[in-house]
Amino acid sequence: MVTRPESVGLSSARLETMDRFIKERYLDSGKLPNAMTLVWRKGETAHLGIQGAADVERKKPLNEDTLFRIYSMTKPITSVAFMMLVEQGLVALDDPVHKVIPEWKNLGVYNGGFMDTFMTKRTNRPMLMVDLLRHTSGLTYGFQQRTNVDAAYRKLKIGEIEKFGTLDYMVEKLAKLPLEFSPGEAWNYSVSTDILGYLVGKISGMPFEEYLRSKIFEPLKMHDTSFSVPAKQVERFAALYAVTPQGRVLYDDPAKSHYLQPPSLVSGGGGLVSTMSDYLRFCRMLINGGELDGARLLSPKTIQLMTLNHLPNGKDLPSMSLSLFSEANYGGIGFGLGFSVTIDQAKALIPGSVGDYSWGGAASTYFWIDPKEELIAIFMTQLMPSTHYPVRREFRTLVYSAFTKAN
Repeated sequence: MVTRPESVGLSSARLETMDRFIKERYLDSGKLPNAMTLVWRKGETAHLGIQGAADVERKKPLNEDTLFRIYSMTKPITSVAFMMLVEQGLVALDDPVHKVIPEWKNLGVYNGGFMDTFMTKRTNRPMLMVDLLRHTSGLTYGFQQRTNVDAAYRKLKIGEIEKFGTLDYMVEKLAKLPLEFSPGEAWNYSVSTDILGYLVGKISGMPFEEYLRSKIFEPLKMHDTSFSVPAKQVERFAALYAVTPQGRVLYDDPAKSHYLQPPSLVSGGGGLVSTMSDYLRFCRMLINGGELDGARLLSPKTIQLMTLNHLPNGKDLPSMSLSLFSEANYGGIGFGLGFSVTIDQAKALIPGSVGDYSWGGAASTYFWIDPKEELIAIFMTQLMPSTHYPVRREFRTLVYSAFTKAN
């Protein structure tokens, strides 16, 4: 149920302007196939905008229950799952990763050469669990296309969730490859969260996907969130599009998608499908200090810890990042345990609050939570790559421009 925006300090006229802006700039021009915008404040949904087609070719309209590929918006969910195990005393943030993956004990750092002839040097310290949560592990993604190490990832298809492999395969192959850097010395967007998913399975003693289902999705009533789309939900599954030099093209047909079958690689870094209402429930749990409708996943102090900047020496992403691609890389933005975190509002040059936290997905989905303003905002669409249009920055600006009262 959508409440009157003015009752929670927002302007209904300005929120309508936001949807009109998105329609005129992105939908009427054909840049985006659709857009769903949600603004939740002070315990109420103040705005829900639903525009465009979930499937342009079949002329299916976007609906409130449309299923989206959320890609890297899976990462915060996996991070919460891991922190639940930390709270149970089954693992600690400063545990070495090789405590659970012993074959990783002697990982080296790249020091020259190519795949099969890599030269390495010793790490300055072991990779810790916290390094996986904050992407300071020394791992990478093949799509970074920056070094000989990520070229090896591409050759071995490490992390290609739509095409190949299992988590066991990923862990086995990574044991034979060098790290990009010694853990803790840089930030690099990577398969780190996929490894967290693997660790959740090993530490909990149950399959990672079952842990998420039984410990997070069922308690939070996120009934439409899964690693695949069952037959009864295919009609609600959106098409995925991509930007090419020839324009927007269909990238993943929902009637033929690999998501129609359970994946071989259960990716904690990018494998989930969800709805706007399900993801809102996850965000409400976070902003409410780890609990929603009587289901407590984490303590408020753990949520507080996760949403601090954990980059060494209080640095921000640009000063530590080696990534050619990331879902966020602005000045004034740090990184916590599964989220980017605003640490310097003026340097970030985006509206919000110090301490707000966020992340996005490869298909241009995005969310942020501003605890100070009791605000959750979520943007859903299905267009790759997420960096092609500045719609996330514009969405933030438009949401905050609708404020009539600030805390």
